[in-house]
Amino acid sequence: MSLLSDRIQDLSESQTIAMNRKSREMKERGLDVISLSLGEPDFNTPDFVKDAAKQGIDDNYTYYPPIAGYKDLREAISHKFKRDNNLDYSPEQIVVSTGAKQSIANVVLCLVNPGDEVLLPAPYWVSYYEIVKLAGGIPVIIEAGIEADFKISSKQLEDAITPNTKMLIFSTPCNPSGSVYSQSELAELAKVLQKHEKVVTVSDEIYELINFGGTHASLASFPKIYDRVVTVNGVSKGFAMTGWRCGYIGAPLWIAQACDKMQGQFTSAASSITQRAVLAAMKADPQEVSFMRDAFKQRRDLVLGLLDEIPGFKTNLPKGAFYIFPDVSALFGKTYQGQTIESSNDLCMFLLEEGHVGLVPGEAFGNSNCLRISYAASEEQLREALRRIKEAVAKLNG
Repeated sequence: MSLLSDRIQDLSESQTIAMNRKSREMKERGLDVISLSLGEPDFNTPDFVKDAAKQGIDDNYTYYPPIAGYKDLREAISHKFKRDNNLDYSPEQIVVSTGAKQSIANVVLCLVNPGDEVLLPAPYWVSYYEIVKLAGGIPVIIEAGIEADFKISSKQLEDAITPNTKMLIFSTPCNPSGSVYSQSELAELAKVLQKHEKVVTVSDEIYELINFGGTHASLASFPKIYDRVVTVNGVSKGFAMTGWRCGYIGAPLWIAQACDKMQGQFTSAASSITQRAVLAAMKADPQEVSFMRDAFKQRRDLVLGLLDEIPGFKTNLPKGAFYIFPDVSALFGKTYQGQTIESSNDLCMFLLEEGHVGLVPGEAFGNSNCLRISYAASEEQLREALRRIKEAVAKLNG
């Protein structure tokens, strides 16, 4: 009999972390594995951000910060929201957390009761589903395939809402698909949401600065639903600060106050030194880090071109983030040495073992026909990884 709680036993391990671990274990055995499983920029944190952290140490920012974050940082985030997104969030409406993942968990744990339904457009980021489960909520999947550019329609949203619906969680640009909702597409969703006053939407915009199509659109910019939208963002992706662990929300005041209370009993504030670094990032002109976006776009185009040469990989054109989410269902039923590829999980394991390339199966994101390729790696690594994938796929029969 296990002494572990039902809560932890019901919680699934993140498949992105699991696949990266398997890749690392193979590397430790001396195998040359290229892992394209983690969503982590391969750039270094900008020097001006690192300098701000060093200054924070010299200035003795080594004491407990306020739970929701230093006031000057929240003021800077408030200014950033207005400058970049035309969103009016006062500093009191902002909560700084140990990563956007904690920001999302705070909101879900503050709002979702056991039995509440939470809508998740699929594909979705892996942790949404598990965080909802942890809160006792019921994940309700709205499927959007590659033909729809992995984006749901307003009709799909309307059809999915029931009297038990408490929340909608989605990301734009999207992890894992790289799809980006336009202003007009968000307007259609907003028309539906404004009719349902008890539904709160969590708009995850962590990939805002990695947008290849132009201006980023925020759901909270629609006045009629502003007071029912929580905007989530952070510095991990756009500023290459994954290890610094800092995210934040802009939210209706009552939700921000609840998240402050929740966070106070879990982690308290984000690292004081990290906050000094993030202050510099928030004050910076976003063009300071546009070179990363430009490099990611170049890599996207490289990988898409190489994928076109591999039979069985069907792609869309991702307009943001640094992922490609190809539909690989055409390869299901094929065999290798008596083993049949029946799912994207099978295909990922085959490509890891035979091609020594680590990817993430689409099952983790709510779409079993696809797999996720992260192109947050050097062009040299990407070319070699795609060469290996092409050679491995050529070995499949049937």
